[in-house]
Amino acid sequence: MVSGFSRRIEAVMLPSRQGGDLTAGMWSLLQRFGGIPRSLLWDREAAIGGLGKPTILAASFAGTLATRLRLAPPRDPETKGIVERANRFLETSFPPGRIFQGRDDFNAQLTDWLETRANQRQVRAIAARPVELAAIDRAGLLPLPAKPPATGLTHRIRLARDYYVRLDGNDYSVDPRFIGRFVDVHASLDEVVISCAGQPAGQHPRSLRTGQTIPDPEHVATAAKLRAHYQRPKPSGVREHPDGHRVQIRALSDYDALFGVDFTTTTEYEKEAQ
Repeated sequence: MVSGFSRRIEAVMLPSRQGGDLTAGMWSLLQRFGGIPRSLLWDREAAIGGLGKPTILAASFAGTLATRLRLAPPRDPETKGIVERANRFLETSFPPGRIFQGRDDFNAQLTDWLETRANQRQVRAIAARPVELAAIDRAGLLPLPAKPPATGLTHRIRLARDYYVRLDGNDYSVDPRFIGRFVDVHASLDEVVISCAGQPAGQHPRSLRTGQTIPDPEHVATAAKLRAHYQRPKPSGVREHPDGHRVQIRALSDYDALFGVDFTTTTEYEKEAQ
């Protein structure tokens, strides 16, 4: 994101270009700016406004922030030339000669570079440095909302017997005690959190790779205990509760006697059928 007034640049690497990740990235950068601009100019990203109007997700995000979301005209990069020039400057000045150990390291180096180099440079168009106009820039912003907007990737799924949920091409383990129940999966930019009816069911660092299986050792151990319990031979007529105590299985005839059902007599209909 680039401020149209001070030319201040803020950036972060995202796990994907899905709408939930894009809004999460925008929210994190707006927090760095310390406020909300009167309007946000965005190109026609598919998850933001690929059909020429803001998606429901983008409109809800802008509405929560009390700002206006503007979409650039199609095939008109000059409309957001400030951002395009910032992109070119970032691409040619930041990555060359650097080594990154991962996304966290990339974002840490990028944040430091923006603070110490990019936003300290002299911008010819405004004849000033972005840091010199930071206070004026911040004074023109709306305050951050008391409640943050909903961002990230979220979905609900019934947990299958393999106790894994798939998100963005990766499988994350869930507490197997919730097998058969609906679980809520939420992914921020950094982690994946799974819950069931408000109870924690799993938490993992989010992986940028695809086709990965990310297990939790505690989930694997719990699944082994449950599997051993249900595979253990049970005595005839006795059922063992998961906590260890045995439960006697009643005969079906006991229930017939309790409800006054007698299957020994023959009804008139059965006599005619015979």
